[in-house]
Amino acid sequence: MRNLMFSFRVFLCIVLWCIGSGAVPATETVESLLANPKRLKALRQQCHDDWDRVGNALCNRVGHATTKQFLGTGTPYTPPKTPPKF
Repeated sequence: MRNLMFSFRVFLCIVLWCIGSGAVPATETVESLLANPKRLKALRQQCHDDWDRVGNALCNRVGHATTKQFLGTGTPYTPPKTPPKF
């Protein structure tokens, strides 16, 4: 009986290890999305089509990346004090 319980525990540990060792999905950061515009465009379309399936957190990061891509670094343009001479 004792060997049976030990074998069951080992079997259970192996099964749980196999289940847990699957590929972990990569987390998309704003910077990684900015570095890959095709991925950003695809995710933007997926968020537009089905926000619930893609997930709130990822769609928010896609929105931040889109805003950052559009606005740039956020430093406004300041014209020179003396106008250029043409």
